[in-house]
Amino acid sequence: MTQLNPHETQIIRVATYASVAVATLLICLKFFGWWVTHSISLQASLIDSLLDGLASFINMIAVYQALKPADAKHRFGHGKIEALAALGQSLFIGGSAIWLLYEARERYAMHQPIEFAGFGIVIMGAAIFITLLLITYQFYVVKKTHSTAIAADMLHYKSDLLINLAAIIALGSSQFFHIEELDPIFGLLIGCYILLTAWRITTQAFNILLDQELDDEHRKKILTIIKSHPEVIDVMDLRTRSSGIQQFFQLHLLMRPDLTLHKADEIADDVEEEIIKAYPRSQVMIRLVPEIPGDTKHEPPIYL
Repeated sequence: MTQLNPHETQIIRVATYASVAVATLLICLKFFGWWVTHSISLQASLIDSLLDGLASFINMIAVYQALKPADAKHRFGHGKIEALAALGQSLFIGGSAIWLLYEARERYAMHQPIEFAGFGIVIMGAAIFITLLLITYQFYVVKKTHSTAIAADMLHYKSDLLINLAAIIALGSSQFFHIEELDPIFGLLIGCYILLTAWRITTQAFNILLDQELDDEHRKKILTIIKSHPEVIDVMDLRTRSSGIQQFFQLHLLMRPDLTLHKADEIADDVEEEIIKAYPRSQVMIRLVPEIPGDTKHEPPIYL
């Protein structure tokens, strides 16, 4: 199994530090903007940033633990800590979304006007610019490392962009068209979107924690790689799962019974090497099975 190189480890850690720093800055900006304008959509964006800040802090601690190498008590590494962190984030996000929906409904009933909407627009424009910078760097890190935790964090900030844009539209409607009703309406829509985001993160985290198989596209790719070896007759009982940035593959290789153990082992090494080329952070466990005509014990299962 190929571990992260020092550069990849460093950029993942920098991504977590940057996320916490950006979240702190956004919280300060949006709190000041909400205090001045009393906008419910800006308040919704503030709540989202508060949750992002908490989630990013949890993420930073979890990633620090997840990047530790495998040890005697954790032979498969610490990658699932990332999934646990993502699950914790989703619980915080979901709870806040429900509270936000209640606040937006109350504000819609009261029709409270927005004050200094132009100032709020400037604040939200700055927030969008800062968030874009962070997302750009997070995208680079995810592309290089496939970190589950950084990908989940990036999803938060992508939703933050839409939330900030919605707040600008609500503030602009109040500033230029004196339409106050859009503010609580956008607050409701943002709350629903945050709730949906929490559900997606929960699903992804549970899939990792429950060792769900990789999707069919990846399974077909692995099977194609294995079957391309001329000495491999068939592949049986392919099992796949992921844990943070790592993947684990187990499989049986069906080969001619007249091969020597040394030759069969060489073929297995070749297959493992090809899989690791495609999935550099994978661990491959192969069992060699001789082909025996008429033996139904080793027939390939329906689901490879």
